[in-house]
Amino acid sequence: MNERRRLEMNNLPIRFKLIIHFLLVSILPSIVLAVFVSYTVDRIIEKQVNEHTLQLIGKVNKSLEFYAGNMQNISYFISFNPEVERFLAEESLPEAADPQADMPNRYELRRFLQGFTTLYPEVAGILVLNANGDYVSNELYARSAKKLTDEDWYREAVENKGIFKILGHPNGRNITSHVNYKDEEVISVVRAIVEPETQRVKGVVLIDLKLRVIAETAKDVRLGKTGFLMVLDQAGEFIYTPSHSVVSKISSEWFADGSSGTFSKQVEGRKLQFIYRKSPFTNWTTVGVFSTVESVPEVREIRFYVVSFVFFVCMIGIAVSFYLSYSISRPIGQLMSFMKKAESGDLTIRYIGKRFDEIGQLGRSFNKMLAQINKLLFQTEQQERQKREAELKSLQAHIKPHFLYNTLDTIHWMARKKGADDVAEVVEALSRLFRLGLSRGQDRIPIMDEIEHIRSYLQIQKTRYKDKLNYSLAVDPKVQDSFVLKLVLQPVVENAIYHGIKERRGPGHIDIEAFTEGDILVLRVQDDGAGMSEEKLAGLRACLVKASEPPERLRYGGGFAEGSGALVSSGASGDPRLPEAGGGYGLGNVQQRIQLVHGEAYGLTVESEAGKGTVVTITLPLLKDIRYANGER
Repeated sequence: MNERRRLEMNNLPIRFKLIIHFLLVSILPSIVLAVFVSYTVDRIIEKQVNEHTLQLIGKVNKSLEFYAGNMQNISYFISFNPEVERFLAEESLPEAADPQADMPNRYELRRFLQGFTTLYPEVAGILVLNANGDYVSNELYARSAKKLTDEDWYREAVENKGIFKILGHPNGRNITSHVNYKDEEVISVVRAIVEPETQRVKGVVLIDLKLRVIAETAKDVRLGKTGFLMVLDQAGEFIYTPSHSVVSKISSEWFADGSSGTFSKQVEGRKLQFIYRKSPFTNWTTVGVFSTVESVPEVREIRFYVVSFVFFVCMIGIAVSFYLSYSISRPIGQLMSFMKKAESGDLTIRYIGKRFDEIGQLGRSFNKMLAQINKLLFQTEQQERQKREAELKSLQAHIKPHFLYNTLDTIHWMARKKGADDVAEVVEALSRLFRLGLSRGQDRIPIMDEIEHIRSYLQIQKTRYKDKLNYSLAVDPKVQDSFVLKLVLQPVVENAIYHGIKERRGPGHIDIEAFTEGDILVLRVQDDGAGMSEEKLAGLRACLVKASEPPERLRYGGGFAEGSGALVSSGASGDPRLPEAGGGYGLGNVQQRIQLVHGEAYGLTVESEAGKGTVVTITLPLLKDIRYANGER
């Protein structure tokens, strides 16, 4: 049944399909948007309210931390005062002593403490108590003769070992003030004064902070229409709560383990939203409380505007869908008629229209397609003819190398038959040289093929120079299955012959070695020829450095360093001593090839001394895998 409906939908004209699609695209998203708009807007407003409330709470916490920081600084200033230090060092006055004798010092100390209450109006009073139970204060005094060192606030200060601590509202302490502040109107902070060497507590500084500054900081923050802020200490007791608060108690279980968060609770029949943030300095928690229904009018207003807009979009979409479906389907129908004529074999038909939209572009592409088909039919015949000619040329190109090899083999056979063994050996070596030099187009060949290529080359040269040229080849068995760049040795050996052995008196010798040093393949060519002077060697090395530069920076490639047999990139040269058999390669060319293929870590070095020969050392990566040797990965 579903398959039948799908087929019926596919069989509908494109005009009706476009109308259905336009209506679905315009109406369906509108319905989905109307369903989820209230949820989305509610979540967004709630998130914004929470973020805004957390920002306000953060500002309140900073203000509270500022006042607490001032109290901490005051306690430090007091502990470092010389008069305070002398007071803390005093012992209890004996009964026979004159209490009036110490009055001037106590008076100066009270004036010092009075200066802090003048500078900081939020300070309700300061009391300095030594370990003997004597105290000095500007505003505070003991209610009775009971020793203040026995009170809880003193013991808490001693337990903190000189660390500043906020106690909260005082409760039942033996201290009052001249202004007679109530316990719920002040916040007490303490800090023990400790002797650094012995860690002995010399006394305690008690400071009372007026609750008024906390109330002024919190009451000015409004959360919605009826929201407010509360401040709780680390025990969950109220530090500050407004008079119109509907929350009489907050359980510590309501708060999560984090330093901030939100939660909702039903309090006295009202659903309230709580947002809190804890201050790491004061350990107080500032809580914002507001009703969750205060954002409902804003949500309803936004919902009304969104639904109205969606309804308007749907009405416009219905009208536009009918117009667009007609304007698109009509030219498509015309183009279909042209295609049917072309399908019947009439390739001369052409689309005629002045439209510049996609339909017009499709029509012009249809015309180009028909013209291209006619052109391709004409070119196919030509390409078939060219293909046959290319196959013939390729066959001829394969015949030429085989003809050369066969001819050399014929000459070799004829020389053997005539008894000219020396000619036969030269022809055989030349044949091997050509075969290995071509190497079926590969850039990297087995090292034994390269050694065989050099042996054939030296055999040919031996025929020319007779006893003047002697050579030896030593290949380490560890490198016999590795690969090297093709023709990397022949230019070096060629230059050693032409500019080393040839230039010396008497017979000469060339040693060719191949061995490994770790993961590096080392090829060394050493001759006992003419060598070169230190000046020429320095010039050669400078030219090799220049040859190591990127190819685009080199204008020429085929210079020559006299005495070394080295071709370097130092400019075009017409020097007749340039070797022809090397195909234009020299040390500079070899250096460039190695570094272009294997990188700057590899290359060649030259050591030489006049009259003692030249040593050329080539370093290459040790490659034993044919895939890596040919550049495959």
